[in-house]
Formats: sequence, structure tokens, C-alpha cells
Amino acid sequence: MSTFDLSEEHQALREAVRALADDKIAPRAAEIDRTAEFPWDVYEALVKADFHALHIPEEYGGAGGDALATAIVIEEVARACATSSLIPAVNKLGTMPLLIGASDEVKRHYLPPVARGEGMFSYALSEPEAGSDAAAMRTRAARTGDGYVLNGVKRWITNAGVSKFYTVMAVTDPEAGPNGISAFVVEDGDAGFSFGAPEHKLGIKGSPTRELYFDNCEIPASRLVGDEGQGFKIALRTLDHTRITIAAQALGIAQGALDYAVGYVKERRQFGHAVADFQGVQFMLADMAMNLAAARQLTYAAAAKSELAMAGKKVEDLTFFSSAAKCLASDVAMSVTTDAVQLLGGYGYVSDYPVERMMRDAKITQIYEGTNQIQRMVMARQLLKG
Repeated sequence: MSTFDLSEEHQALREAVRALADDKIAPRAAEIDRTAEFPWDVYEALVKADFHALHIPEEYGGAGGDALATAIVIEEVARACATSSLIPAVNKLGTMPLLIGASDEVKRHYLPPVARGEGMFSYALSEPEAGSDAAAMRTRAARTGDGYVLNGVKRWITNAGVSKFYTVMAVTDPEAGPNGISAFVVEDGDAGFSFGAPEHKLGIKGSPTRELYFDNCEIPASRLVGDEGQGFKIALRTLDHTRITIAAQALGIAQGALDYAVGYVKERRQFGHAVADFQGVQFMLADMAMNLAAARQLTYAAAAKSELAMAGKKVEDLTFFSSAAKCLASDVAMSVTTDAVQLLGGYGYVSDYPVERMMRDAKITQIYEGTNQIQRMVMARQLLKG
């Protein structure tokens, strides 16, 4: 890619995803939000276009899209519907531990069905008493003769109940702290594995968030991802890559709100003028667009670093860049969507117009995959390490 410019392939990808989003996804967004039902029709449309899990390498039957391509897909889908953008985002989150740490045997077993659209993959790290402090998890995986028995609870699991596969972090050695955590694949339908009731949320309502329950859930040893004790390291390395997908989601939500607000103020007339003619409004729009452009450049730079790291290059500042991109883009999404509501006035506050939904959807990007307070801690640690 030439300096600060997308390749022709990436530009063509953006146009293709935007066309699909405008045609199939945007018309459904308000209804998905209203009914809080998972959009299987959108999933099928994304699968048909190969946009549901673009990141899976070609050797496992995937499209082999790089990190920037995946970010562009998520961004363009989120511009239309944040819920729907969680399909490619969570598929990457759930499979990333396998791509980073699993044996070829595990990859060959689980990645092709995801690539074919036969099942989605969720990620289970958080627990009721272990959110930001993920290392304090209590879910246990006890070794049996030829497998493991899982007991415990996972909370805040995105797409729980609609995903077929789950990467689950559990303690295999309680004495070893973070080095006693291992990663496993659990499948929907495993005996002893069940789901809690869907959470009632502020936004991203069509993407179910549920607890996972493990009650003497037996799984074969072949489901271990990496070696015993590597789970927490794999989890943190995963987030270095997938925080960038949340940044991309935030960009898309913000872009959708800005686009709508610009169109509205050009049409709306007050005091004999288009609202867009007023300097105070113009300054708001300029700040919205400027901050969004800055967040996009940071996110794309982080995606480029993610791709280099996946190719085996040592990228010392990936953790800083992925945290910075997620933190900035989500803060920008919250401010841009709030300003969009303001620019529409009373119309911004009612569900006949999409910006109130975008504002509600934007909030979660400041919270999940590490709150922005945690991101600032991560960035500061990287700085102080030198």
C-alpha cells in the first residue's frame, strides 16, 4: 500500500461492502434494534459475499483478508448497523486464539466451518467477578483421563446462543496465577454447557449477550488451544489484534451518524436559511469530521501493524497502537453520535431517525474488549516500559 492511501483492492472492497450494507443491512437496522432479534438474513448475506469471516486464511478455506480489509468490512457494516458488524468482528475475536496459538489439527478442524458460514465463533474471557481483572477468573478445567471437565460461569459473551463454537479461558492450575489459565474450544450442544437469559441492553440489541454455564462439561483434550497454561497470554495477544476491530466498528457508527447529520442540516431550514449555513453548526461538523479522520488513520495504522505481527514480524508497539486506536475511535464515536443527536434537535431524540440508535450503539465501544480506562492503563504501561 502506498503511503497513507488504501490499495485499489481495499478501495474496491469498501465499495462492495458499502453496496451490500446499503442494500441489505441499512433497511433492517431499525427493526433489528426494535425487535432485539439476531439478523440471520444479514448473516446469510454476509456469508454469501464472504464478508462474515474475511480474516480466515485461504489454507483453511477462508478469503485470507488482511487486518485492514477486515477493519474496512466491519467499519462499513457498522455504518449501517452496529449489531450486524459484530458478525465479522466476533468471528475474528473467537478464532484469533486459534490462529495465534492452536495446533494445525485444531485449526483444520474448526476454521473451515467458520469460513463456510456453518457456524460462528464467540470468545469467553469475562466472568461475574472477573471483568477488567480477567486474571481473577474462577472457571476451572480439571484434567481427566483423556479430557477436561469444565465448571464455572462466563459473562458478557457476545453472540452467545447463536454461535456454534466458543473459545473459553479456564483455570487449569489454581496455584500458578495467570500462568495457570488455559484456552479451550467448547461447542454448542456439549453436555453440561448451557446459556443464561439474554441481557436487555442499551444498544447492539440484535446481538445476544448471555452468560455461559459449565456444569461438569466434559470435553476431549484435543480441544485445548495451545499448551496448558498459555491461555491468558493467548487471550491478551488476541486482544492486541481485535481491539482494532472495535475501533473499526466505532468508526463505522460515527461515520453513519456524521453522514446522516450532514444530510439533515443541509435540508432543514430555520430563520430562513438551511441550518448548515450557520457557523456554529459548521464548526460542530468540522470537529466531528476532523476527529473521525484522525481516529481512522490511527486505526488503519494499527491494522497494518497487526498484519505484520500475524506474518511473524516483531511489532513492539502493536499493544500501544491497538489500545490507542480502540480508545480514540470509541471516544470519537460517542462524541460524534452525541453531536449528531444535537444537530437533529428533537428529531435526533426519537427513533424515527437513526442517530439515537447510533448514539446508544456507540457507548458499548468504550466498554467492551477492555474499557477505555483500562486502555489508558495499557498505553501508559507501554510508555513507561520504554
